Amino acid sequence: MNDVLYVNGGTPLEGTITVRGAKNFVSKAMVASLLGESPSVLRNVPQIRDVGVVTGLLELHGVAVKSDPEAGILDLDPSNVESAHVADIDAHAGSSRIPILFCGPLLHRLGEAFIPDLGGCRIGDRPINYHLDILRQFGAVVDKRENGIHIRAPRRLQGTKIELPYPSVGATEQLLLTAVRAEGITELSNAAIEPEIMDLIAVLQKMGAIISVDTDRVIRIEGVDRLEGYTHTALGDRIEAASWASAALATGGDIMVKGATQPEMMTFLNTFRKVGGRFDVQDDGIRFWHPGGDLTPIVLETDVHPGFMTDWQQPLVVALTQAKGLSIVHETVYENRFGFTDALRGMGATIQVYKECLGGRDCRFGQRNFHHSAVVSGPTPLEAADIEVPDLRGGFSHLIAALAAKGTSTVRGISLIDRGYENFQDKLTALGADVSRG
Repeated sequence: MNDVLYVNGGTPLEGTITVRGAKNFVSKAMVASLLGESPSVLRNVPQIRDVGVVTGLLELHGVAVKSDPEAGILDLDPSNVESAHVADIDAHAGSSRIPILFCGPLLHRLGEAFIPDLGGCRIGDRPINYHLDILRQFGAVVDKRENGIHIRAPRRLQGTKIELPYPSVGATEQLLLTAVRAEGITELSNAAIEPEIMDLIAVLQKMGAIISVDTDRVIRIEGVDRLEGYTHTALGDRIEAASWASAALATGGDIMVKGATQPEMMTFLNTFRKVGGRFDVQDDGIRFWHPGGDLTPIVLETDVHPGFMTDWQQPLVVALTQAKGLSIVHETVYENRFGFTDALRGMGATIQVYKECLGGRDCRFGQRNFHHSAVVSGPTPLEAADIEVPDLRGGFSHLIAALAAKGTSTVRGISLIDRGYENFQDKLTALGADVSRG
């Protein structure tokens, strides 16, 4: 399939679509199946490329995977886990960062693990030193080689006490997947507590883990000798839901997002309402729409949960180009997340980026010479353009801009969006968008 999408914009998106399990949870729950001594069943699984990558990596390690894509069900049997060939892992993983999370489970099952050079979206510094330091503190031996990183456990991993310098989601996931079968008690301070983390904890508890979460971002894990499989239904993807909500706002549309749930989206919903959008929480999803009239500019800061999620920021910025007045957005999670605004400026948006902290507080990027604040002036009509997708979330934001713009845009590198948005082209067609793959 060609990696180009032609978008004839200027038409409000209207209709109903469905979001399934969260990309940022499903892949981690799949990895967790390695820890069990019996099969696991994961439901509400989306058909996205990341799921395919993890499925392939599990199969390389001997996990039997049965998939029912239409029903969204995965059966994962880790009975015959074995070491995989380095070349196979490297070739299959591609640019995915998922292999780093295989380390803890594989150290418990096999005593060794390998990860190739890691890729992922280029939106900022995502160092794996957090992960490697965590594994070392459990007693793992890390050997960096030319083709990647080899890790081994000379004896059973031991519980430890760790404080993260920043509540990193990936580092918290690494610790959870490693600590549950380590000997003794592990304590993690300054942990991430995102809904996807809590759902992973729920899965591990179903498997037999003993995990407590305190109100001060401290997670305590009592290691156990054995874990069993799980049966679990993944929480909905709050990032995809918010992306469609922003698309409704930017195009003047009306979208019913089945599978969206209120508890995980409360911060987004407050902001959506402040901008001037309307929503209706229903039993099976949330309806989002533009009520007409002017949108309202806002001052916004991204933050770790329960703050405004960084992945919500990019699609909402597209909608803010249509608000009447000046909006200020301060990004505190990823330092290079405003690179996507270059394409928006090329389409007619008025956006200026700054190195200073323009929010209500200083952040860790304020003294590091990063353009991490933006001022958006609107409303500005958007014009069609030739766009190159930079990363997953920025790419979907560019797609929203193309849908809102007059004329036909050419969006290149569209396969990046397949990583995290299930059947997005079919959903666009269902919403009345005029799009075609090149």
